[in-house]
Amino acid sequence: MNRLLLQVPILALSGAVAVLWTAPAPAQQHTTVLQAENVRFDYAQVLRVTPVYQTLRATTVEQQCDPEDGKADSRLQRVLGTVREALGRERDPKPSTGENCRPVPVEREFRRPIAYDVDYVYKGNRFRSRLPEDPGNKLKVRVAVTPVVAPISTAR
Repeated sequence: MNRLLLQVPILALSGAVAVLWTAPAPAQQHTTVLQAENVRFDYAQVLRVTPVYQTLRATTVEQQCDPEDGKADSRLQRVLGTVREALGRERDPKPSTGENCRPVPVEREFRRPIAYDVDYVYKGNRFRSRLPEDPGNKLKVRVAVTPVVAPISTAR
């Protein structure tokens, strides 16, 4: 009797497999095959690098004092004084009483590079890119080649 119980599930399982095996296949659908991108790296010759600057303006208020003795400094002394102030190296500034001083707005302009426009040539073709750094004489480029495949038309 045990042998009969074991044969029934095996027969049922084999029948189910046979039904699945002979079932009609679903209608074929068009599938799209995605081509893996062929990528390699190479170097391009840099032709020109042009920095792109950001201009910042700042206004500060500084005290400007006239000479106390009433006579004006010579032109050379004024130029030297301006250079010392710009370099921040005035060691012992002239003491002033504050009677002949007044606040004066001074505007300064600062320029700093924020990017670089790079002209380069690769395989005879010229390109231009904006980069965050100056690349030097050679620029590493990413070359990708992918075939163009026409779409499959469904009309017959």
